[in-house]
Amino acid sequence: MVSLRPFLSLSSFSHARNPTRPTNFLLLRALSSSSFKSVATKKSSSVRTGAVADAEAASPSGDLKDDDAQVVLLGPATVEEPGGEATAEYEWTEEWYPLYLTRNVPEDAPLGLTVFDKQLVLYRDGTGELRCHEDRCPHRLAKLSEGQLIDGRLECLYHGWQFEGKGKCVKIPQLPSDAKIPRSACLRTYEVRDSQGVVWVWMSLEKPSTLKKIPWFENFDRPGFRDISTVHELPYDHSILLENLMDPAHIPISHDRTDFTAKREDAQPLGFEVTERTNRGFAGWWGRAKDQSLANFLRFEAPCVLQNNREFPNKKGEMDYFTGLFLCRPTGQGKSMLIVRFGSTRSSLLVKLLPTWFMHQNACKVFEQDMGFLSSQNEVLIKEKVPTKELYLNLRSSDTWVLEYRRWMDKVGHGMPYYFGHSTISLPKLPAIVEHAPAGIVAGASASSPAKGGIGTMHAPNLSNRYFRHIIHCRSCSNAIKSFQTWNKAFSAIAITLVASAILVGGRQWKALILLSAALFFGGAYACSAIVALNTTNFIRTHRRL
Repeated sequence: MVSLRPFLSLSSFSHARNPTRPTNFLLLRALSSSSFKSVATKKSSSVRTGAVADAEAASPSGDLKDDDAQVVLLGPATVEEPGGEATAEYEWTEEWYPLYLTRNVPEDAPLGLTVFDKQLVLYRDGTGELRCHEDRCPHRLAKLSEGQLIDGRLECLYHGWQFEGKGKCVKIPQLPSDAKIPRSACLRTYEVRDSQGVVWVWMSLEKPSTLKKIPWFENFDRPGFRDISTVHELPYDHSILLENLMDPAHIPISHDRTDFTAKREDAQPLGFEVTERTNRGFAGWWGRAKDQSLANFLRFEAPCVLQNNREFPNKKGEMDYFTGLFLCRPTGQGKSMLIVRFGSTRSSLLVKLLPTWFMHQNACKVFEQDMGFLSSQNEVLIKEKVPTKELYLNLRSSDTWVLEYRRWMDKVGHGMPYYFGHSTISLPKLPAIVEHAPAGIVAGASASSPAKGGIGTMHAPNLSNRYFRHIIHCRSCSNAIKSFQTWNKAFSAIAITLVASAILVGGRQWKALILLSAALFFGGAYACSAIVALNTTNFIRTHRRL
């Protein structure tokens, strides 16, 4: 299989400490870091640790003695237990959350998005400026994201009320001509900013925004830096998504042979060094335990940013820079949205030649390989209603970042709508809401808009469906599929016409030539159909019983 290095790759890769080390990238899904300036300054204060969890939960079967458990499982010796108390001030609304890739925001339709349980509508007004409001009409609570844009104004399709960019209601068709529009007929407005190709939203309606909290990624501003970015909706909590992205140990097993770098026989013990713990997150180095140095650097920053940077000298002696970035937005109970961004100042010829839709479909495959067990993990956490300390058996040789993350949740989780920490939890106060996409004759038409879902096999509004999880959020993939569907119809029509012509033509040579041409066009139609299926059909493991 072709190696899709920006999305797949699995072994270790070099960092500033070890620039000559062979590179390999499926690990990018499991790495994060800060800029290299901060990496260099923090390395000297690192603490060697396998970090953190309780050996008491170690061995329900009694297979491990206490001494053995301390060696194999993450124990309490290296980090002091928080004692179940909230240890840091935190307010989840006073943060910037990644909403969407700027280039994928529809030009002609509102887009419905959520942050935790807050429903938002994002759109461009008549001047092209990004606007964001609560996704609720003040009249009868209809979703404005199900509406439309009229001359840059947001219109509710229930009764036709219209709102300008700042949220003021400017038209109520049912109001008498001599009546004034009530001041209370306005929308709650959220501040949004476009930063480095991502739309960020400040979720507080009470506290003014703090621009310095918007993450800034230095490499994305470097000359010649080229990124491949994609968006995915996923059917499990954002904390489970972050756990998964922080977990390099699962990659050789879960993604075995996804490309030639992912091999289950490469599963092995890992070593870790935690270099930083703050109320905003944590950072550190990791690598193969058998190596003398830990070559990989990971950083997690509140509220939901996971990043990896690396730099290495090229043949000219100049430095090349690479970034793997994961922006994980909570979208409700059991749901999340991920913006994945891989970029570099140096791209291989293969990456330049492969079309975007091919790269994206392979990224979808990677997430689908994890989806079954991550969704079941989500169900168990909700069902058991206990901290992860009582459920997880965290190994020193693989699970340090998972435990660091759950301990960070212990510190700040009290400032979130709900959370699952290592020693503490706070369950959702409201039941999860199951939403349904539009039904009826107009559903097919609504599916043509990137802001809407649709009805049908391919367009089923289900987060386990690849089309609904990714295609409707990706302008390049949706345009590619429409193009291949159009070419499929055109090739099929030409082929059928040629077959009919061959029946009418008398000469054998002409018949053979026309039928050969028809076969070629049928082949083109089949290829277009296969490409559409490749982009819209979920990955299924071959050992599964269907």
